[in-house]
Amino acid sequence: MAIGERIHYFRMQRGLTQKQLGNAIGFKESTADVRIAQYETGVRSPKAEIVNALARVLDVSTSALTVPDIDTNIGLMHTLFTLEDISALKIGEIDGELCIRLDKSSPRYHAMYEMFSAWQQKAAKLESGEITQADYDRWRRYYPEYDTTGTWAKVPSQNLVDTKTAE
Repeated sequence: MAIGERIHYFRMQRGLTQKQLGNAIGFKESTADVRIAQYETGVRSPKAEIVNALARVLDVSTSALTVPDIDTNIGLMHTLFTLEDISALKIGEIDGELCIRLDKSSPRYHAMYEMFSAWQQKAAKLESGEITQADYDRWRRYYPEYDTTGTWAKVPSQNLVDTKTAE
């Protein structure tokens, strides 16, 4: 989720209008709503000092607003938090083990279930030796193009087939 979408999400959670948020971070009354609208739609990207002010007013970490670096533990955590906000993912515990699960009450549950099932089936084939690590990695890198497990299956384009064959 891009920074504009995160600003919009947290602004709505706080019950603020674009003008209220813009005023709270110090924009002029006449342009406050326009500036926030530009950030939320991606027309403009807020500079670091604006991100800091937005985070302060919205009462979140700057990491919760910015596109996280998933190569860091903190960035990965904020990515997971964002996925919890926008998808059917939830953190839980099963038999004393931490797990990420799908929330059946979410409207996105069924679509996510289909995709996770495809992933689990492919991972099981890797673990059993039915496919190689290279096959598994190719499946993940080109998902859903190579997925043949369910509704997300797509026939690869001839260009993709030609490219992969040439490798």
